[in-house]
Amino acid sequence: MRRIDGRAHNELRPVRIVPGYQTYPEGSALIEMGQTRVLCAASLEERVPPFLKGQGTGWVTAEYSMLPRSTLTRHPREGRAGLGEGRSQEIQRLIGRSLRAVVDLSSLGERTVILDCDVLQADGGTRTAAITGAYVALALALRTLESRGVIRGSPLRSAVAAVSTGIVAGHCLLDLCYEEDFRAAVDFNVVMTREGQFVEVQGTAEGRPFTKQTLDNILALGEKGIRELFETQDEALASLRT
Repeated sequence: MRRIDGRAHNELRPVRIVPGYQTYPEGSALIEMGQTRVLCAASLEERVPPFLKGQGTGWVTAEYSMLPRSTLTRHPREGRAGLGEGRSQEIQRLIGRSLRAVVDLSSLGERTVILDCDVLQADGGTRTAAITGAYVALALALRTLESRGVIRGSPLRSAVAAVSTGIVAGHCLLDLCYEEDFRAAVDFNVVMTREGQFVEVQGTAEGRPFTKQTLDNILALGEKGIRELFETQDEALASLRT
């Protein structure tokens, strides 16, 4: 099967992560995956949600939104009359879960790191790009807090990244663009740690059910892509050390 942009079935779109993209947040990164672009910013708050107050542990959470012209046609700004809130809440919970999976929250003290993930341009895979970019922003923020003496040592226990996979016209494809995602018979989002452990797997059959063999193929393809994303994350973080 020839893909829209000429990629092989197991090939990521061109990926670029620009660390420290913003001046004011404790950590930030712009991630580009093909035509999808997401700006991720990590901010520190010296407090935790009420359910954690007094327990001596921290929290990592996320907010996600899409700009009105991040898509082909303008859509109303999220938050107006509840527009887009359900989808955005589901995605930001996924981002938060993914990042908390690789952080020792007790090392943060009673502090919260908030990851703001704003989609500047969408061409499929915005939630997975947000997770991958948010990890870089979070790592930079924790590096900043450590250098300021706010925390001792990095609370990061691993890296985390995510990618989309799916079945389009009977073919298993990695990192779907919007047109491929729109036509996918099976659509998956895979989130993994550097150690190869799964944080979350979201999968849906749009028509016919899929087999276990299909699931195994999709997960193997997702892992290949995520391994490559870890390399891009590492390069981005290393570039700010020099």
